[in-house]
Amino acid sequence: MGNVVEGKSVEELSSTECHQWYKKFMTECPSGQLTLYEFRQFFGLKNLSPSASQYVEQMFETFDFNKDGYIDFMEYVAALSLVLKGKVEQKLRWYFKLYDVDGNGCIDRDELLTIIRAIRTINPWSDSSMSAEEFTDTVFAKIDINGDGELSLEEFMEGVQKDQMLLDTLTRSLDLTRIVRRLQNGEQEEAGAGDLAAEAAG
Repeated sequence: MGNVVEGKSVEELSSTECHQWYKKFMTECPSGQLTLYEFRQFFGLKNLSPSASQYVEQMFETFDFNKDGYIDFMEYVAALSLVLKGKVEQKLRWYFKLYDVDGNGCIDRDELLTIIRAIRTINPWSDSSMSAEEFTDTVFAKIDINGDGELSLEEFMEGVQKDQMLLDTLTRSLDLTRIVRRLQNGEQEEAGAGDLAAEAAG
């Protein structure tokens, strides 16, 4: 079941791209099953703070679609397809899963704050015009419609897509495209952090 992400098949990655990623995947992971430790090594995520480590573990779990504790090649390519070619709604659903650390279907303030702090440790391109606390407060002030201190998937999806500032900031914070492209090409690219926002606006 690892070949589909939110109804999107991995065939949307070209055969050339799949071959490149398969070669890298099998070079780094000859067993064909990526563990959490290997996942960290694969993406060069070492010597992380506790909060950043928690974020990486959460990211691993969202990519482990069949929840067997490993990421196989089909799950890996499905994740890449989402990161590189996914539609705005698909990416926002994935972002929500990352934020929902305890998996209860809602994001509370502590969960959001923890992940935002962790993301800023890992992603040097993330937005820093506001502190993590200020950004968290802004998110809840803008999109916690019923004021219960938790964000449902519906509130998150609708609120972020209606607010360009939040969409832009989340896009920059959670844009893994640059990291993936850098790994793919062996260099750092100036990938468009506004791609998701532009897609939503269009």
